[in-house]
Amino acid sequence: MGLLSLGSPLTWEETREHADHVRKHGIIQFLNIYNQVKDRQKDVLKWGDEVEYMLVAMDHEHKKVRLVLKGEEVLQTLQDKGEKTNPNHPTLWRPEYGSYMIEGTPGQPYGGTMSEFNTVEDNMGKRRKEASSVLKENETLCTITSFPRWLGCPGFTLPEYEPKPVDKGASKSIFFPDEAINRHPRFSTLTRNIRHRRGEKIVINIPIFKDRHTPVPFVEKFPDDSGEAARAALPDHIYMDAMGFGMGNCCLQVTFQACSIYEARYLYDQLATICPIVMALSAASPFYRGYVSDIDCRWGVVSASADDRTREERGLEPLKTNKFRIHKSRYDSIDSYLSPCGEKYNDIELTKDEQIEKQLLEAGIDKLLAQHIAHLFIRDPLALFEEKIHIDDKNESDHFENIQSTNWQTMRFKPPPPNSDIGWRVEFRPMEVQLTDFENSAYVVFVVLLTRVILSYKLDFLIPLSKVDENMKVAQKRNAVLEGKFYFRKDIFKGCNPIADGSATTQNGLNGDTEEYALMSIDTIINGKEGVFQGLIPILNCYLENMEVDVETRCTILNYLKLIKKRASGGLGELMTMARWMREFVSKHPEYKQDSVITDKINYDLLLLCDRIAKGAAHCPELIGNPINRAK
Repeated sequence: MGLLSLGSPLTWEETREHADHVRKHGIIQFLNIYNQVKDRQKDVLKWGDEVEYMLVAMDHEHKKVRLVLKGEEVLQTLQDKGEKTNPNHPTLWRPEYGSYMIEGTPGQPYGGTMSEFNTVEDNMGKRRKEASSVLKENETLCTITSFPRWLGCPGFTLPEYEPKPVDKGASKSIFFPDEAINRHPRFSTLTRNIRHRRGEKIVINIPIFKDRHTPVPFVEKFPDDSGEAARAALPDHIYMDAMGFGMGNCCLQVTFQACSIYEARYLYDQLATICPIVMALSAASPFYRGYVSDIDCRWGVVSASADDRTREERGLEPLKTNKFRIHKSRYDSIDSYLSPCGEKYNDIELTKDEQIEKQLLEAGIDKLLAQHIAHLFIRDPLALFEEKIHIDDKNESDHFENIQSTNWQTMRFKPPPPNSDIGWRVEFRPMEVQLTDFENSAYVVFVVLLTRVILSYKLDFLIPLSKVDENMKVAQKRNAVLEGKFYFRKDIFKGCNPIADGSATTQNGLNGDTEEYALMSIDTIINGKEGVFQGLIPILNCYLENMEVDVETRCTILNYLKLIKKRASGGLGELMTMARWMREFVSKHPEYKQDSVITDKINYDLLLLCDRIAKGAAHCPELIGNPINRAK
């Protein structure tokens, strides 16, 4: 969600005039925070999840499903009934990019005891029930990553709005009406300013799935196009042209509070290598703009949707008016490890503001953290409010967060807010949201439990960062969970030994030697393979056996791990990812013509079944299995 300041938003031209001011004071604010809390130790483990939801209307008469543009209204009602009435309310609600979206989190963070794992699904259930209670009879709450017939399909919103590409709108999309953007000024300002800074509309091209009757080549015609779409769209690809195509998807995220800055940096690095693995495991978005695509995950779509780089920054023209050649969108995988353990594996080119790096080094920031911040700050602020230009650097951090929160990477390293009791945190961001509370809880618990094991056993998953980037590309491909091969460290018990004061030693002299890692299937990484890798699930089970855990909690955790285990193996009789399950539903639908097109009726039948499964009215063992004594 990011920084949600209120005020009078500035245009891109006005924002650009203040960009250096924001960067200058953002660094001052970071240094003030760092110097106040750099030595802070022994913060207790706290963590929480974020689930994003879509508001959907079922038209049973016409067999059609649409996205309901009432997120702000629903949010206001939920907040009035919840946190504004009771500060200890068990759920919190926040806005998201789409005006058909809301975000729910637990009212208070979870703590460090194992029994907390037994409350996650119950809290998610409360959120779903709470939000559903304020919807109309024909409306429902969906946790799906990408709505199959949306953003470009006629009449995909309720109320229905036409895109206005020639008006002075935020996106100028030929598919996506601005009314589908949340009315909070941050979101339309981001949309408009990304387009203005880039110098052209957003361009997203993802490969179409070529079925038996898919046209060859697949080339679309765009009736409302001025010629821009025809030039930008690639043959055999699904073309999209607005930020909403990416940021309008839903995801599942987890944030952890670490005991110290050193532990936070260590977890940031270790989890960065896990991001592509869990992303492929949670794959849930195979459909875009009413077509079947050849990808299973949203990541590349969101990355392109938030790409504000100019042609110069993308390397398409020589640098003339811009300072840097920037190799990735500001929504992408991380570009450098932060802990001493990771330094030797930082093998990708890191574009950074050398003046800012020098300033940070002179202020006592170590090299790894200084270059991380200097890299984030090559970006311009995108959403600046007139009332927030001049602020108190000692007690506020809006300028730092302005840059920090619009670097949407797989992992986020989060300093404490000024004058708060919140500790150093890391955010795990690559997961696709799942259909049911059980599945979402399983992925959350798996990741949180993995952090406990990483810290307890001092595990080392680090490989060259270039290999993590390659894994990210593989993870998004169709059926990557079964067919993809991922670089993974072979011996995770031998390598870097993090020391409490932040220094580190290595037990060998390897510099990313290929003997340290190998290509593995996700089944091998998760479940293990004799002589290759022991597997994450067996390691987690070993950890659980050595912990005092009550019977109910143990049963809950084992159910969750069973889901992850069976999705990773994915063979005959095992569990499908959401993406694969959705593909099979569409391919078997009587109205599907093997032409890669998802009709209104197919979409209606799919979403109706999804809704029944999410509410427990329909059983789906091929997706969820048969969990025992699941928390209610």
